[in-house]
Parts: sequence; C-alpha cells; structure tokens
Amino acid sequence: MSRGTSIDRVRPWAATALFCFGLLVALCLSAGRAGAVERSPRGELKRVLVLHSFGRDFRPWSEYARDIKAELERQSPWPLDIQEHALLTARFNNPGPEAPFVDYLQSLYQGAMPDVVLTIGAPAARFAQRYRARLFPNTPLILSAVEHRLINRADLSDNDVVVSIRNDFLAAFDNILQVLPDTKTVMVVIGASPLEKFWMEEVKRELKPLAERIELVWYSDLSFEEILKRASKLPPHTALFWGLMSVDAAGVVHESDIALRSLRAVANAPIFSYQEPFFGDGTVGGPMHTIAATSSRTVSATIGILGGAKPAGISFEPLEFATPKYDWRELQRWDISESRLPPGSEIVFREPNIWVRYRWQMLMITAVFLVQAGLISGLLHERRRRRVAEVESRQRLTELAHVNRYSTVGELTTSIAHELNQPLGSILTNAETAELMLRGNSPDIDEIRQILADIRRDDQRASEVIRRLRSVLKKTPFEVKDIELNDTVREAIGLVKAVADGRRITLSYMPVLADLHVKGDPVQLQQVILNLIINAMDAISDADTGKREVSVSTLRAGNHAEIRIADTGPGMAASDLANVFDPFFTTKPQGMGMGLAIARTIIEAHHGAIDAANQLAGGALFTIRLPRAR
Repeated sequence: MSRGTSIDRVRPWAATALFCFGLLVALCLSAGRAGAVERSPRGELKRVLVLHSFGRDFRPWSEYARDIKAELERQSPWPLDIQEHALLTARFNNPGPEAPFVDYLQSLYQGAMPDVVLTIGAPAARFAQRYRARLFPNTPLILSAVEHRLINRADLSDNDVVVSIRNDFLAAFDNILQVLPDTKTVMVVIGASPLEKFWMEEVKRELKPLAERIELVWYSDLSFEEILKRASKLPPHTALFWGLMSVDAAGVVHESDIALRSLRAVANAPIFSYQEPFFGDGTVGGPMHTIAATSSRTVSATIGILGGAKPAGISFEPLEFATPKYDWRELQRWDISESRLPPGSEIVFREPNIWVRYRWQMLMITAVFLVQAGLISGLLHERRRRRVAEVESRQRLTELAHVNRYSTVGELTTSIAHELNQPLGSILTNAETAELMLRGNSPDIDEIRQILADIRRDDQRASEVIRRLRSVLKKTPFEVKDIELNDTVREAIGLVKAVADGRRITLSYMPVLADLHVKGDPVQLQQVILNLIINAMDAISDADTGKREVSVSTLRAGNHAEIRIADTGPGMAASDLANVFDPFFTTKPQGMGMGLAIARTIIEAHHGAIDAANQLAGGALFTIRLPRAR
C-alpha cells in the first residue's frame, strides 16, 4: 500500500515537470515556425493543430495520425503547417493537473490561432471539448478516431465535426468462437488507466450474452510482468484478447506495440484484437476498424473546412467494423483452418509458395524438364525405330544369308554327292557281302557282326553329312549362343573337303590348342567360312600356280578370337582391296558380288570385323576377328 501511495503522490508532480519542460521546448520551436509563417503569405499557408491522446508514437492512435498527416500533405492544395502536441497525463492512473498544459497551449497560440484543430483519440477529444472556450473558441474542431460513446454530445457545437467509430465487442468475441469453436476461456489484456477501466466495464456489459459459453478473465489488476508469466502457461482451449496497454496496475507506462510483441513472444495461445494498428504484430485478426476509412473521412473534412466549408454541413455516421481480415502467419502458427473463417474474409501476409517466390526459376526448370522430356521421348521413339530397323535388317540379313547359303551349297553339290556316295556305296557293298555269307552253309557270325558294325558306321557318316547340310540350308532367325569356334570351323571344312580334293587343292586346318568360345550364330559363321574357302579355291583354280593350297587356322589375339584363311593364289589387285567387301563388287566373270558383302554384314552383327590383305609370299589372306566369350 505504501508503494502505491508514493507513486500516486509523485505522479502529478512528474506530469507538471514534464509539461513545463515541453512548454519551453515548444516555445523555442514556435519561434522558428513563426519565422516560417512570416515568410509566407497568410492566404497560402494553412495551420493545422494535431492533439494526440497518449503520445505521437503510441498505438493505436499514432497509426491514425501518421496516415492522416500523410494524406493531408498529399491532397492539400495549400502549404500546411502541421503542429503536434501530446496529452501525456491521460496515461497515468491518477492524471496530474492539466492547467500547465492549457497555459502552455494558450501562450503558444495567442494571437496566431490554427485554422483547424484535429484531435486523435478519445482523451484528446475530451480535452479539446473541455478547454476549447479558453484555447480555440472560434476554431473548427475535428474529433477523429474516437469511439462514439466517448464523445460529450452536450459540448458539441456547429463548429465541430465528429469522425467516430463504433466498437462491437460482441462481434469481436463471436469471431474468436467461430475460428476457435473449442474456446472455453478468454484472457482479456487491458491496462489500468481511466480510459482502459471505462472500456473494461463496456466489454463486460456487451458480453453478457456469452456468459454461459465462455469464461472471461481480466488482467487489468496485474502488472505486465505478471501478465507475461500467466500468458506463457495458459491451459488448452484458451485465447487472449488484446485491448489496450498504456499503463499497468503497477503504474508502469508501456508502449502498446512493444508490449504486444512481448506478449506474443511468450504466449501459448492465439491473440485477437479489433484494432488494425495492432494487426500484423502478432494478432490473428477478425473484424476490425481500418485506418484508411477513418483517415479518408478526416482528411476530407479537414480539406473541406480549410477550403471554406461549414463544419455544421459535414456529418458522418460512426464507422463499423470492416470486412474481417486475418494474418496467414498466425493461422499457420495456431493451426487455424481457413475453412473456419467468415465468408469474404481477407487473408494477408500469406507467404508465397515456391512457385510464386521463384516463379521465373521454376518456369525455367519446368521448361528444361519439358525440353528434356521431349528429347527423351524423341530418343526413345528413335530408339524404338532403330530397334525395329535392326530387327528388319537382321531379318533381311537372315533371308539374304539363306539365299547365299543355297548358292554356296549349289557349288558344293559335287562334294556333298561324294560325301554321301562313299558311305552309301560301302553300305551297299557290305550288305551284299553279308547276304552272300548268309547263303552259305556255315556263315561266320563274327565276320557278319563286323560287317553290320561297318554298315552302322557308314550310316552314321551319311547321316552326319545330311545333318550338316540341313543345318546350313535351314532358314532360322539370327540366334546368338555360346559356341566352340574350333568345332564350328572344323564342321565347315568337312563340308568343303571333297570339293578341295576334286580340284586337287590341299585344304589344311590348324586349330589353336585351346578352347575358343565365342557368342554367335554357328550356321551364319559357317556360311562365312565356307564362302571364304570357296573363294580361295576359285582363286587358285583360276590361276596357273604350282602350289595349290588353302590353309585355315584359328588363334587367340588378346580378347578376340581370329580365323585366318589364306591361299596360294595370285592375290588381289591393290585397287580392289578397299572395295572387296562392297555390294555387287566382284572379280569373277559369273559372280554377283554379294558373298563378301554378306560375310561382312554377318561378322559385324557378331560385333566383329573382317579384313582382306595380300601376303608377302603371294596369295590373299582373310582375317575374321570375333570377341571371345568370357
């Protein structure tokens, strides 16, 4: 009690000292303004006196004043001399005497009355009404940003204009219950000045219809420090309602915006308010008074009066709450769904998503993706076409190779006939011999058994010839499998051996003394080998050479297997070496020029290579290289 009493005693003296200091400063400033006024024609300069309720930088009224001044200076056709003063005593629990401030204003404007007196907020409006007869008896008075219940209607004159607002606390609390329907308790944060005590009683009166739905807890009798402690430990389903905080119950003076930010930093429940100046500093939002609406009316009335309009002809109805608006950041913080907001609500401070924040970058990335997708799609389409073309090419190659095999087999007719005649003749001879022996009286069974074994061996030999012939002639698709290259070459040589003997050509084969496995189609590889051997024999047959020999050998060359086919013929002209594998190129009088072209195509389909060269000792050498199977 002693502490509170001492504060009450000191407060009036502090206020008086503050006013005296302000009077001295203002007199010095007014001298400068008077000099400026004397330098301008009286008809061109308009003086506007602005009275603040709690101070120039005290919200919410400081925001109204700032917007009004900016619009006045922007819209006024005359140069303006805007002078501002603050009614500081309205902030104290026990306001000090106002007489020094009245004397200060009287001495300042004696003989140089302003053209318009503009008050911001209820305390300034009441002060101007109370002392206007003494200070500004004939000056038009505009009471702005004041709630209509705080206007003294009895003291209004024809020289006054009222720009008032109407606080609808029931609508403000209904908004809380709409966006947070589970709310059970609302903590009302409000100060202890006379103005704040007045509004506390008004809120209680207006919210009686909600008495059974929510519990109201008032923080007007607490220091702000204690309010912060309690706000950090609120139970679930609780909300905070921010009224005003000019001075707390301990007598400590606060700046409302700073106090609100401190509350938001510790509160564990959402904060609501009905005043736009606090919107954006931590309040969720809802229906509220807009600064622009009050500012527009105030500026319109001020310019009209400065232009000669009669204040009595300017009248406004109290401004109601505007369309609800909400802070998107607070909605996210407290997990409030936008679906709960009233229809037509405005959501501000929405943080742009990545598509909005990095619009051009995302467009470029999207364009790159689209281009890449188009290229990939084109490549896939081209790959498909290529695969189809490869399949068709292999099919055509298979068909062409099949035709070429028929041609090759035609050249091997003598060899095939000889290969078949030998075992068939032996079978016939052995069968006739066995028949004669059986006609005897005592046939030699052991010898007959040997004859039958010979017949079986010759039959298998004939069958093998037919099998090899069928394998060469059958029409099969290109089939890659693991083959032993030495055996494949040996089978091909077996087919053409009789032809070589018939032409008196020595056909030798020297396989490498190791397994030589490759991946490939054995039928097509045999076709290439047969084609090269027959070409080599043709070259020897057409030339008059003493040594008639075709040698075939296999060997390893790193990761490749090689087949070398050499002859002792005259070789090839140097100019023909580069064209020997071209289609329709031939040196034979009756040749079509397709054999070597088909051979190269088959070898390349096996991922190998074939080349031709002349040997130093004479004759041609064809080398086939195939990748070895691992």
